[in-house]
Amino acid sequence: MTQIAETQIRNITGTPIAPILADRWSPRGFDASHEISRDDLLSIVEAARWAPSAGNTQPWAFIAARRGTPEFNTIAGSLAGFNSAWAGRASALIVFATIPARGQKMARWNEYDLGQAAASATVQAEYLGLRVHQMGGFDANVIREGLELSDDVNPLTVMAIGAYDDSDSVPAEIAQRDLADRRRLPLEQVVLVSF
Repeated sequence: MTQIAETQIRNITGTPIAPILADRWSPRGFDASHEISRDDLLSIVEAARWAPSAGNTQPWAFIAARRGTPEFNTIAGSLAGFNSAWAGRASALIVFATIPARGQKMARWNEYDLGQAAASATVQAEYLGLRVHQMGGFDANVIREGLELSDDVNPLTVMAIGAYDDSDSVPAEIAQRDLADRRRLPLEQVVLVSF
């Protein structure tokens, strides 16, 4: 398994939070030479599998593909706009999908559960010293047809995973976006009831 990286706090939070969360960010500058091991990719998917789920229905499906595979190329080929300019450098791509029939009477929370699975995968990737960038700009039909998925599989997001690259090999536009200030709304604007 990958050596766990020491955490350096990247974000200034309003109150202290776990370092792994305070350091999280979503760069686009991935190291095109980094190869993710099968074990590391499996551990990221395993973290997603153990996410909380309403009624334990687990209404999700994951399609994980390492760079250099036909599956990776299919997923990368589905990406729209600027996503297609940088995501091919990632070490792996994971499609996060729902399978509504698994949701049963808890179907109202399918997408919420899938979001928790993606968050768990993100934290596991960070724990391994990797970076993640999630994307909504893709054509689900390209993924469904290219990977021969059944109609009941609904791809909702694609996650790029890899090692961050801040070298000159990263195109300037991507590096510039990665260096931009990150901001969050202040707590006073997101906490609706005082505690």
